[in-house]
Amino acid sequence: MSIRVSHLNKRFGDFIAVNDVSLEVASGELVAFLGPSGSGKSTILRIIAGLEQADSGSVFFANQPADHLHARARGVGFVFQHYALFRHMTVANNIAFGLRVRGLGRSAQNRRVGELLDLMGLHGLGQRYPNQLSGGQRQRVALARALAPEPQVLLLDEPFGAVDARVREELRHWLRRLHDDVHITSIFVTHDQEEAFSVADKVIVINQGRVEQAASPAEILDHPATEFVARFIGEANVYDGIVQAGQIAVGKLHVPACGLPDGTSASAVLRFYDLKFWREEAGIARVIRTMTLGDRVKVEAVIDDGPVIYSQFPRRSSLLAGIEPGCRIQIEITLARLYPHGDLPLQ
Repeated sequence: MSIRVSHLNKRFGDFIAVNDVSLEVASGELVAFLGPSGSGKSTILRIIAGLEQADSGSVFFANQPADHLHARARGVGFVFQHYALFRHMTVANNIAFGLRVRGLGRSAQNRRVGELLDLMGLHGLGQRYPNQLSGGQRQRVALARALAPEPQVLLLDEPFGAVDARVREELRHWLRRLHDDVHITSIFVTHDQEEAFSVADKVIVINQGRVEQAASPAEILDHPATEFVARFIGEANVYDGIVQAGQIAVGKLHVPACGLPDGTSASAVLRFYDLKFWREEAGIARVIRTMTLGDRVKVEAVIDDGPVIYSQFPRRSSLLAGIEPGCRIQIEITLARLYPHGDLPLQ
């Protein structure tokens, strides 16, 4: 089932949580709402689910308006960050809860619960209670409960936020495989970039209640639409300056500003992986330190007459030869992204 949101607005007192948001999710698509805490991601999700009422705007399921429908009538399965399982019920009874509410017979309930226990990798755990399970298992029970009534849309609010990093990674892969099996239209909220990019077909970046960009993970990484996206996604150096002679001076480093007229105030965004450092006594910067981060090495340097700059390289990169604290380095910019501030100067 497709989802379309048109010009949603929502305030909480003086705080604008959702500001004229429009977006689309295709039928069978797995989409991530990505953004910092407080950006409005969960509020949009709850409005889609019918758990929150928008001040204005509309939600459509399969091109049919859904604003008048109660949450129970929207055909949505909702998974909360902290599971929200019934502690006094067994795993099987938790999963069957929505089926009982809908009046499904006992044998049909048992059949569906058995299917979901197998699908979720929880076979043999149906008679346990939530406090007898690991965090990852409890989250899978919560997901099974949401899927039990066979919803047409699955919504997940920070679904892996309550588990540790190792379990979180396992659950990411598991959710992607599950989606590929059941092909249910799904949206999940996260502030974790790796989680969004490794799981979702499409990522919608949200900031201060607005959609900044909606595109594939590769498109967002390679072609950030706004300065916020360029700053927020991945690791980057950001420098503000004025274009002079077709470039922005950052100390002794000159950032090309092709296409921007002289006098333009702009931010230059240089991703770590779009910079090359190599040892050279006549270089324009000095290395402060190097940091080994698994299979990568992060290098921190200070530009002559300028600020600190970072780059990173594969641990076996030949460019790292001789790079050590105190040495001089040269810098090459392989790609710079420029974002003008306000109106361009008159020519």
